[in-house]
Amino acid sequence: MKVLKKLLFVLSCSVLAQSAYAQQASDGVVKIGILNDQSGVYADFGGKWSAEAARMAVQDFGGKVLGVPIEIVSADHQNKPDVASGIARQWYDTEKVDAIMELTTSSVALAVQGLSKEKKKITMVTGAATTDLTGKQCSPYGFHWAYDTHALAVGTGGALVENGGNKWFFLTADYAFGYSLEGETSKFVKSKGGQVLGAVRHPLAANDFSSFLLQAQSSGANVIGFANAGLDTANAIKQASEFGITQGGTRLAALLFTLAEVKGLGLKAAQGLTLTEGWYWDQNDENRAFGKRYMEKTGRMPNMIHVGTYSTVLQYLKAIQKAGTDATEPVAKLLHEMPVEDVFAKKGKVLPNGRMVYDMYLFQVKKPEESKGEWDMYKQLAKVPGDEAFLSVADSGCQVTQ
Repeated sequence: MKVLKKLLFVLSCSVLAQSAYAQQASDGVVKIGILNDQSGVYADFGGKWSAEAARMAVQDFGGKVLGVPIEIVSADHQNKPDVASGIARQWYDTEKVDAIMELTTSSVALAVQGLSKEKKKITMVTGAATTDLTGKQCSPYGFHWAYDTHALAVGTGGALVENGGNKWFFLTADYAFGYSLEGETSKFVKSKGGQVLGAVRHPLAANDFSSFLLQAQSSGANVIGFANAGLDTANAIKQASEFGITQGGTRLAALLFTLAEVKGLGLKAAQGLTLTEGWYWDQNDENRAFGKRYMEKTGRMPNMIHVGTYSTVLQYLKAIQKAGTDATEPVAKLLHEMPVEDVFAKKGKVLPNGRMVYDMYLFQVKKPEESKGEWDMYKQLAKVPGDEAFLSVADSGCQVTQ
């Protein structure tokens, strides 16, 4: 009888242990989705290269969390909110994805964050720019890493106004991201005593910017601000160079431009551009070491979107490990509380609205004769402290935590 009771006790303990284990890591795997543009104008900006950075984070974490494997899945949303929402819904409902990250394109990020809020799932955005993600459309489960339109406006906009670029004309992508970037930069330019002389909207993936550039040139502006990204910005800058616009003294402000696009455009066309990024491979030994590892895997150096995605995956896994579960509520709570300290951000902090605050940097693209190597493209002009670069919760418009 005693042996039977002992056996029943052992069996009951085993059942309880298995139950607790199931609660710790649901479905026997932690699955992270990287959802972004992998075939369109932002394919180099983030694309499959962000998925590679996510896999590096998993590898560096050890491949498992809470004793179960970590899996990265990825998909191309084609810059279409309905396509992205359909993929996200399928991932959540049938493929048991625990969190979705990257989310290039603001309209896509807003749509997926909204769906994720309904389903109580975590999103960590690195590829989209709109401040609405942590503003009027914020979510208790939504986090915004890497950059946003306010940080870009403070960095690039502020530097040019302070250096005589006080008359602006915008070429703006005709969707949420473009409006937000134009609006944020316009406010900042005006607050510094500058003027906005006009703006023109262009469709996503435009090929011919000639009429837009002529409007900008005839406005009398001394700065043309490109409130777009990816190939749109690269093509507009290339055509502006071909038209000789900068030879007349007009400056070009690439409000969202990263190392990937500078490399694609080339130093001859991109030289002199002022831009803001949150990370550059040649800033210090730690960044150089990471860049070398990434180069060995991909054949290219990473930009802030790629390394930002690495950071989000790593931070998410750290939160799961600390929480002892992959359940959304405790993990989201820790993501708000934990400092961010990794190769991407130093002394980073996450505000109650989900905005990760860290220092940004103002760079100028080198002239061809200044470059010492294939990826030697930037010279750092200034550091923009995080508390200046990003909006406070009170100024963000987020009502969730107010």
